Amino acid sequence: MAELTLEQAPRKAREHFDKGFAALERGNLDYAMDMFLLALDLCPQLLRVRRFLRGAEIKKLLDSKSGSFARSLAPVKGMGKLMKAQSQLKKDPLAALRTTEDLLRIDPLNVQFITLHGEAAEAADMPEVAIMTLELYREQNPGDVKVLRWLAKLYQSVNRMHEAREVYEDVQRILPKDPRAIKDLKDATALDTMQRGRWEEEGDFRSKIKDEKESAQLEQAGKAVKSEKDVEELIQESIKKIATEPENINYKRGLADLYSKSDRFDEAIEVLEQAQAQTGGGDPQIDRLLSTMKIRKIEREVADLTRAGNTAAAEAKQTELDTFLLADARERVERYPNDLQFRYELGVLLFEHEDINGAIQQFQLSQRNPQRRIRSLYYLARCFKSKHQYDIASEQLTKAAAELSTMDDTKKDILYELGDVYEAMKQMDKAREYYKQIYAVDISYRDVAQKIDSSYSAS
Repeated sequence: MAELTLEQAPRKAREHFDKGFAALERGNLDYAMDMFLLALDLCPQLLRVRRFLRGAEIKKLLDSKSGSFARSLAPVKGMGKLMKAQSQLKKDPLAALRTTEDLLRIDPLNVQFITLHGEAAEAADMPEVAIMTLELYREQNPGDVKVLRWLAKLYQSVNRMHEAREVYEDVQRILPKDPRAIKDLKDATALDTMQRGRWEEEGDFRSKIKDEKESAQLEQAGKAVKSEKDVEELIQESIKKIATEPENINYKRGLADLYSKSDRFDEAIEVLEQAQAQTGGGDPQIDRLLSTMKIRKIEREVADLTRAGNTAAAEAKQTELDTFLLADARERVERYPNDLQFRYELGVLLFEHEDINGAIQQFQLSQRNPQRRIRSLYYLARCFKSKHQYDIASEQLTKAAAELSTMDDTKKDILYELGDVYEAMKQMDKAREYYKQIYAVDISYRDVAQKIDSSYSAS
């Protein structure tokens, strides 16, 4: 199955990608991933979209405060989808590939999930997708000879002989006396030499050097996990671009993101403030990025104080962060009152701060956003439940459930809340019906197994 560019993709897929990219720039990783997956559902051959999706997944994992704990639960959480993908692999590899995307969203660095994704991509005749996946595996497991040989063969299948040669060099370093490793490297070297010889015979040499340099920069920029050297080289390249085109806001956004990858948050904030001044303070994406950098700076300070054992100072800094988050969300809503995404985010924070009436007001508005309607109804229901207004809560949840045809994590959350609401109203038969719907497809979801067992024991 040939790879497609965005220009070749259906209009709806391009629109989903554009929305995802904008959300990624704002730091709204969950929404970005939702949009990227919708684009891939329409057009699975969009390798570029998969790269952005993977980058967003890894970024969320690395930014998460509960990263190691969440990763330890990933095999349990993904067990159902893992078994589903394995059963789909031979019959419908494209469906298996889509299922493994759900697994990678749980943990994009889980070796078992990555390997199965690569197998599905190869079975679906999408070698470039398999290559991208195995490159990620290789970063985590550089000594896995079996996977290295698999990756090298994939490179050869798409005529990327130089990369194949480099992988076989790694294999031979691991197995210096292995006859197969020696032969594979010898053959790959010969093929690489022949290919590069043809490269030198065709076209203008200087233009090809320029193209190689630009390709290297693009490759660096596209890596999901970058080395310090990669980041510093990209920073210097961005600074040069800004000097050439000082009015280009995108260059400043990119530079700020690179600074943040090196924990140079003050420099990132300074660059974004310059960009904000250029736009006259009217660009919500710049505002969002600026807030994100300030949040990351405080989060880093909390982490540093915690590691140093200064618990009191860490708690004070965490309180400062919580206060900033809420004040910043309020300010964004005041500046952009028609942006329903901002209202949704403020509603979530107000709910977490137990300002229930304030949260209800925001969610009643944010439900008009098609992308946030379901979650807004879900949170509205939780707000009404906290006020013991169970009948109103059940109405919101019933509306939300009716709009979801797939039993995904969001629908499980909604059905669970419905069960909990009816439990609170002492209507155990109704509660059990909602719990059963989850139990039938995901026995590991929260404590639903325990609730079902208890309900049957009671009856």
